[in-house]
Amino acid sequence: MKVAVLSFAHVHAATYIELLRDRTDIELVTTDPDAPPGDPTRGKALADQLAVTYRAGYEEVFAERPQAVIVTSENARHWQLVEQAAAAGAHILCEKPLATTQEDARAMIDACEQAGVSLMTAYPVRFHPAFTALRHTLADGTLGSLLSIHGTNNSSPPSLERPWFADPALAGGGAIMDHTVHIADLLDVLLDGEQPTQVYAVANTHLTPDDTDEPAVESAGLLTLTYARGLVATIDCSWSHPASHPTWGGLTLTCVGERALAEFDAFPPLLNGYDTTQATPRWEPAATDLNAAMLDSFLTAARTGQRAHPDGHTGLRTLQTALAAYESLHTGQPATPSGTA
Repeated sequence: MKVAVLSFAHVHAATYIELLRDRTDIELVTTDPDAPPGDPTRGKALADQLAVTYRAGYEEVFAERPQAVIVTSENARHWQLVEQAAAAGAHILCEKPLATTQEDARAMIDACEQAGVSLMTAYPVRFHPAFTALRHTLADGTLGSLLSIHGTNNSSPPSLERPWFADPALAGGGAIMDHTVHIADLLDVLLDGEQPTQVYAVANTHLTPDDTDEPAVESAGLLTLTYARGLVATIDCSWSHPASHPTWGGLTLTCVGERALAEFDAFPPLLNGYDTTQATPRWEPAATDLNAAMLDSFLTAARTGQRAHPDGHTGLRTLQTALAAYESLHTGQPATPSGTA
């Protein structure tokens, strides 16, 4: 099956390329025409480094009729590539957040439905076997009725690798846009798509570098979500990990029920300690390769014509939570996500 990776703008692009490159059932083609000239981490330079086929532009790739594509451009440019890919008849895996506006997200969903292709949002954490176990614990009644859910998603600033993450026009925001949606997706699964009735958010820019002329985006945020059933959820999202931290990021979820409490850690350490040769902390991960699991699911859907999950509607719902957080930051009051009944 021919698969294309469109743009290397996102920090996950190289990871997807390496995973696809090493599969014998995939013919991989890549392109990154918007790469800054001379950037060794983008464009043909990266493709050559990774030893993968490279094309000069998107039209050349679409002319080869890939069966599936992965969109890893800047957030605000997702919709253009998704609509082009849909018109070319390709199934699509799109990086999160699905878009930076509801209008773009809905246009992407409509384009894919009209073309009869799948639109999947890149939420790999839902494929974690421990999260599946958490879902079963909730479904079999072990926890009882949920009272509260507390999620954390913290990382190093992605703008250190890709400066556009700190550009609100291209990224749609800062840490809230980047990290809220992963937790919102897990909540979407656990609550069967139920949206919060209100979102209240606070944020700051204390961790944003001062040596830039760009408008400052938030580097840390805390969201409180309330639901009609009385459930309260919180999302701690930040770019707070220093360069010396042993891992790039981390994600946890704590579910408090009437009968029990359950904790989920997406990236638990198998072994932690101190590396005396490098004078740094050492952390050996014990997690499943979540990106590989997500790609397996996407490629299976593309081959069989099944609907891919999480789909574009999931991407829209989780985006609406993030956008409500920004409305709350603007007004200082709780906001109601668009689409909430």
